[in-house]
Amino acid sequence: MNIKEIAKQTEGRRLEFKEIMPERSDLAKTIVAFANDAGGEIYIGIKNSPREIVGILEDELVSMEEQISNIIYDRCYPAVMPEISFVTVDNKSLIRVIVFRGSTPPYYLKEKGKLQGTYIRVGSSNRLGDEAIIAELERRKRNITFDSELVMEKPVSDLQIENFKAIYQEKTGEKLNAQALKKLELTKEMQGIHYPTNALVLFSDDELRNALFPFAKVECARFKGTQSEEFIDQKSLISNIATQAEDAYNFILRHINKGATVEGVYTVSRWEYPLKAVREVIRNAVVHRDYSLTGKDVKVAVYDDMIEITSPGLLPPSIDYAAMEARQSDARNKVIAPVFKRLGIIDQWGNGLKLVAEELKAYPEIELRWFEVGLSFQVQFVKTNFVVQQELGQELGQELGQELRQELGQELSEQTLYSIILEKLIVSPLSRQEMMVAFGLKKISGYLNRTIAKLILQNLIERTIPETPNHPNQKFRIAERGALFIQLLKAGTKSEK
Repeated sequence: MNIKEIAKQTEGRRLEFKEIMPERSDLAKTIVAFANDAGGEIYIGIKNSPREIVGILEDELVSMEEQISNIIYDRCYPAVMPEISFVTVDNKSLIRVIVFRGSTPPYYLKEKGKLQGTYIRVGSSNRLGDEAIIAELERRKRNITFDSELVMEKPVSDLQIENFKAIYQEKTGEKLNAQALKKLELTKEMQGIHYPTNALVLFSDDELRNALFPFAKVECARFKGTQSEEFIDQKSLISNIATQAEDAYNFILRHINKGATVEGVYTVSRWEYPLKAVREVIRNAVVHRDYSLTGKDVKVAVYDDMIEITSPGLLPPSIDYAAMEARQSDARNKVIAPVFKRLGIIDQWGNGLKLVAEELKAYPEIELRWFEVGLSFQVQFVKTNFVVQQELGQELGQELGQELRQELGQELSEQTLYSIILEKLIVSPLSRQEMMVAFGLKKISGYLNRTIAKLILQNLIERTIPETPNHPNQKFRIAERGALFIQLLKAGTKSEK
């Protein structure tokens, strides 16, 4: 990428522009912040707002380079060895400072000391690291992870892990005995006693998990409209982390629609979002979140126009969402991630983002967006045609409301099998026999058959095998008009209240 292309980019985690030589302390903060994180580049001679290449006088280049070197040497510790060079573009001279990711963090300002002088990069700004951040940087230097650290509050024998053992045996076919726990690094021995690591505490249902990790949970919410001002539904998932991803995924399923599209002569059901991609992002949010950050939980939010998933912890430096189709792998939690892999919750290493990219190809109307928000990473699945869909939905809703005014009035007055069937089919397709069982009927009654026939005639439901109506495997699913009728019914119920 040439300088002109770089100059068009926004400042961020790995990039900073300066019109003139920055203050000594500001430059030193940026240097240690880059070294503590993913590395980065500083360009001096480029105005940030408005973005413009202004350059530096040639007779100032050498002295400025020496000044930069002295600031880094005098103020930054441990030693940072950047690459400083001169760059020319359109006869204008710039200074480029490339800072590499450091191998001996934390890096800090000498005069401030480690506790008051450690900075990290958050977006386009430098933020003073707290004790938790410094501890994480210390772990990185020792090549250990937070989830592998020992918890000595109680031995493994006193930890409530029966549910986790049952899940593990169900998914893997293997018993999670003492030897397996040790092999997976979920336990460690100290003076003859086996203690759990942070990972095992997180997998447990013990009160110790709630005491040590009260924010190791997933907060799910369905908001009304496109803002987070009014809840339609919310749920806190406070179970052990082995079940959180699937529970969050099921919460989303309850709050998004499944429509029908015609492909050739067949009618095909299709969810409004790429579910495999959504599930993968939720799993990543749980598996790769930073559990060392206090006061932060995973958030899953469903709006009218998007699904938003936020996970504590910045994206690992080696992962690039812009190159999704390349296989990438960098597990923050090196004990938790292999366990999730054995449970079948995450796929083979490096395939996750590729799966998301492939799934999105079938959904051109959904745009994937990602952001680093404070010390969290956020992914959004956004409906780019939401306004058009909203206007079309309102128009279709008005037409359907007029067409089925009598049925709508009846169901608002007293609910009958008519709308009960529609509500059941929103969840999943059902056969006549399955409906009979679901509604507590002793046999398939004439009333049930007549109601099904009416719903088909009004195009509110449809057969799963339309070309063979009497097929033994025949089921019925809700059509787009049926889902819209339920929406009208819910809106009418709310207005009556």
